[in-house]
Amino acid sequence: MSQIRIAIAGASGRMGRMLIETTMKADDMLLVAAFEHPESPFIGRDAGEFAGVSCGVPITGDVLEGLSKADCLIDFTRPEGTLQHIALARQAKCAVVIGTTGFSAEGKAAIADAAREIPVVFAPNMAVGVNAVFKLLDMAARILNEGYDVEIIEAHHRLKVDAPSGTALRMGEVVAEALGRDLESCAIYGREGVTGEREGQTIGFATVRGGDIVGDHTVLFAGIGERIEITHKSSSRMSYATGSLRAARFLAGRDAGLFDMQDVLGLK
Repeated sequence: MSQIRIAIAGASGRMGRMLIETTMKADDMLLVAAFEHPESPFIGRDAGEFAGVSCGVPITGDVLEGLSKADCLIDFTRPEGTLQHIALARQAKCAVVIGTTGFSAEGKAAIADAAREIPVVFAPNMAVGVNAVFKLLDMAARILNEGYDVEIIEAHHRLKVDAPSGTALRMGEVVAEALGRDLESCAIYGREGVTGEREGQTIGFATVRGGDIVGDHTVLFAGIGERIEITHKSSSRMSYATGSLRAARFLAGRDAGLFDMQDVLGLK
């Protein structure tokens, strides 16, 4: 079986380093390119250095040249960078796995447009366990559709720049869809002061930022006399990396299309 040639954006970041290490350990994957912004002090250094092993792939700022060697780009950077990368991937006819969160509606539309020409997996969370939780939430919401208030609590490290997390928002979307509600109109993103009684149709979000928390998410269904909590906790970014490689395998041989991890895992 031929190896899937992988390019990784944000090579010096926490997630980029984990992706490099995981790719190098996968027998069916070959790291062929690693990117950073042109002013990065890591330009020119061996991408495998972060994993303690030389791989012969220098970190570069020339994204298009790197993508010309790759079958699939994995990108966990920031929205503005990811949108630039996906435009270049479109030129290079390179598949893309997007784990970046915090996109505007316009950014999501640009990704969908690119997916008309190249295959893309775009998901708020690549961890297999989180995507199993999405499925459980759909089932729970359909059962607990009367008499239960829904609150979503998420916690991440102090350096995360968007809130609520993309995973928390997706959890809210899954629950809202199962309950026949529109998340945009029923979401409550913060409470302060005298707020009055809770409106039954709302879905609340609470955000915690601190330390080095990788990612914790809990969806609370609070009824009278009981509560049900569905929780996922990440102790390592490895789960995101292994899920991303699974997505890259899913895209191999596909010409175009927009997919998510539910497609990758056969949960739809």
